[in-house]
Amino acid sequence: MPTIPTLFYERMPPAGVVFGCLLPVPWVGAAAGLLLALGPSAGVPDRFAPLLLALVHVLAVGMLLPAMLGALFQMFPVVAGVQVRGAKWVSPWVAVTCVATVVALATGFLGGEPRAFGLAAWLGAPLLAVPAVLIILAGTHVAHPRNAHATLRTLRRIGWALLATLASGATLGTALGSGRFAPSLVLLDLHVGWGLGGWLATLVAGVASTVLPMFWQTGRLPDRWHRLLPGWLWAPLLLGSVLGSLSGWLGAVVLWQTWAWLALAALAAIGVRAVCSARRRHDPGWRLWLAATVAWLTVAMLGLVASWLPADWPIAWWMGVLALVGGGVLPVNAMLGKIIPFMVWMHLRRRVPRHVRLPAMQTLIGERQQHWHARLLLFVLLALLLVPLQPARMAVIAGMLFALAHVWLGAMLCRALLIFRRVSRAFARD
Repeated sequence: MPTIPTLFYERMPPAGVVFGCLLPVPWVGAAAGLLLALGPSAGVPDRFAPLLLALVHVLAVGMLLPAMLGALFQMFPVVAGVQVRGAKWVSPWVAVTCVATVVALATGFLGGEPRAFGLAAWLGAPLLAVPAVLIILAGTHVAHPRNAHATLRTLRRIGWALLATLASGATLGTALGSGRFAPSLVLLDLHVGWGLGGWLATLVAGVASTVLPMFWQTGRLPDRWHRLLPGWLWAPLLLGSVLGSLSGWLGAVVLWQTWAWLALAALAAIGVRAVCSARRRHDPGWRLWLAATVAWLTVAMLGLVASWLPADWPIAWWMGVLALVGGGVLPVNAMLGKIIPFMVWMHLRRRVPRHVRLPAMQTLIGERQQHWHARLLLFVLLALLLVPLQPARMAVIAGMLFALAHVWLGAMLCRALLIFRRVSRAFARD
């Protein structure tokens, strides 16, 4: 049975490598909320409404991507004992490149400017491919015994999913920017599949395999969980990529998508059971992880039954909100509330003399504040799911609440960082 990997805390990268990726995340989230509240609501909640296309990319590329790249820059050396070479040179530009790319995409979707799509496709995607390639190269050095832990299996291959998402996105952006050919719906499905399933869901599952037992004391995940990641989620996507390029047969699309939903449902169900077994349910992040696993399970179930549901139901909206916000934003918030104080404390311990008593890790971000913040995030998720009832009014309410939640998160993280700087300067070793 796989055991939790040995953690190499002495190999932690410099604080700036990870903080530079993570700290802008709440503020991009706040901007996404304001865009939903103040942007043009025409067409909402249709999946192809310009505002929604812009918002999806603000969340996926501007908010979640830098958070996950920062987490990978931390996890490779600490969990796998492998340094991501070049990370210290790339990390300062990750958030900037992500934001610039989503600004270009939002300009294209909301302003109808084709050149903006070309800019995102031919400048943003190649620049974001640089950290993806670095992660792929680092993954080749990750140990891979037969009974490897799910986190190690994920780290070994996750860069390929990001590269597939960027490549398919760049192709779609080229089509929209040039106007010479229409974007392929099959390619669009694969772009969404690799982005949400191959990249986001896989990485969340891989990270959860280590952090849930570590921080929330969940029960041991079953052997099949470790054996199936990430191949169980990727196999239908690989099949879809091959069939999509070779055949236009509708049955092929139904085949790989049904397999993908079943794979996601199976893993999400295991995740729900694991989170429910946690002993530290009083922790603020526990309810966010529970909501995240339930959200992924609901996405899979909706995907399986969507063709039998009434055509006027906002299925695409619900699935998008549950996947991006429920399955992505919530666990990222839960992890930021854990990882930032943990990293601050660990880096302070390395910088100040051993006899100096450091602030308790739990005091860097108040637990009571985190409880209320978690409740607000769950209320935001509910408000977003209710947007189709009254799009013009509910979009404003949900957007402002989303922005408030992330300004609050940003303020809590800034407080932890200020403590880090103050203590470092006061007790820095010569």
